[in-house]
Amino acid sequence: MKMAFVLGSGLLIFAAFRNSLTWHLQTFWGASGDFWQAQWGNLHHYFGGNEWDLFFLGAEVVPTLTFWFFNGILMVIDMTEKPSFITRYRIQLGKNSPVDSVKLLQATQTVLLNQLFISFPMIIVMHYIMLWRGNPCSPELPTFHWVLLELFIFVLIEEILFYYSHRLFHHPKLYKHIHKKHHEWTAPVGVVSMYAHPLEHMFSNMLPVMVGPIIMGSHVATIMLWFCLTILSTTISHCGYHLPFLPSPEFHDFHHLKFNQCYGVLGLLDHLHATDTVFKQTKAYERHLLLLNLTPLSESIPDSPKK
Repeated sequence: MKMAFVLGSGLLIFAAFRNSLTWHLQTFWGASGDFWQAQWGNLHHYFGGNEWDLFFLGAEVVPTLTFWFFNGILMVIDMTEKPSFITRYRIQLGKNSPVDSVKLLQATQTVLLNQLFISFPMIIVMHYIMLWRGNPCSPELPTFHWVLLELFIFVLIEEILFYYSHRLFHHPKLYKHIHKKHHEWTAPVGVVSMYAHPLEHMFSNMLPVMVGPIIMGSHVATIMLWFCLTILSTTISHCGYHLPFLPSPEFHDFHHLKFNQCYGVLGLLDHLHATDTVFKQTKAYERHLLLLNLTPLSESIPDSPKK
């Protein structure tokens, strides 16, 4: 009942604000919509409408490049501790100062293997499913409102599938064989977002973000946008820095620190299942907000003195 109430309320709120909030965004979209449609048309023509090439580019190449572009920058910062402007926003002070380069290389190798032998084959399977569902590489882009609705549904589906699969992997009989690998990093860094046992990468990293587009029969452009957004989100959640004007990573960072709290993405199901009660009693919870100035929250909301 709680789940139905929260999801129902979310849909009502979404419907209520849809006209007022999206009107302004629709105005912007309308101004640039023809531009993006023209670019997609040119790309579609360049590849001769080849379904696989277009799908592979949007669902695999662009998200992978997005992952390594941002994580490459973070890896340099983690290893050099420069610029200091960034490192002063570290969440777990004294950890990864600098990061162990050998351990980081090992994590990078595991991520590459997961992307090559798990992500890539799953994208191939997804392509065939999407072809069965409809025309994912249509010459026409979806409308702004439809993309917005899809993203809303994707977020809810990801929250449900990730929370329960993640919590399942914390079961004692599975944890030591599968999920323990991911938790070798009690103070995570960006690339660790995909540092996982192959089974975990399949069922907890990939499937929760793939199921939504499959159910909705989404356009590859929407899939590309969604995959890139989830990559940026999980990178921020694992990066170890609470940077200004970016979403707070305190929630998932606390999960790596304590293991038995904060299993989800949004925190919705953690609230319903009371798996965030300890987190809510900590300074990390007080710091779990959007930083709108340049003062690190570790300074403005410092940890309580140890007794």
